[in-house]
Amino acid sequence: MFCPECGALMKPAGGKWICKKCGAKKEKSESDQDKIKTEKEEEKEMVVIEGEESTQPKTKVRCPKCDNNEAYWRLEQTRAADEPETRIYRCTECDHRWREY
Repeated sequence: MFCPECGALMKPAGGKWICKKCGAKKEKSESDQDKIKTEKEEEKEMVVIEGEESTQPKTKVRCPKCDNNEAYWRLEQTRAADEPETRIYRCTECDHRWREY
C-alpha cells in the first residue's frame, strides 16, 4: 500500500495503514492483506572437505625446483597499469612459487 499524500510505502499497524514518511493514516479494508512478511532463514547444511584442495586453474609448465610439469597459476597486476600482468605459478607437487613477467 502506498501513501496517497507522499507516495511512500505504508506499513500496517493494528487496523490502519501508517506512512512512515509523512505520518498519514488510512483505514484497512476487508480486502487489504498485510503484505509484509518476516521470513526466517532456513538452516543450511555446510559440507567440510578434509585436506587441501585448490580451486585455482592449472597449466602445464615446468617447475624450476622439482621439474614437475603442472602448476597452479594466477594473474596479478604488480607494476603500472600500462604494463602487462605478472603470471604467478605454484607447483602442484612441491609448492614452489615463481613469477613470469
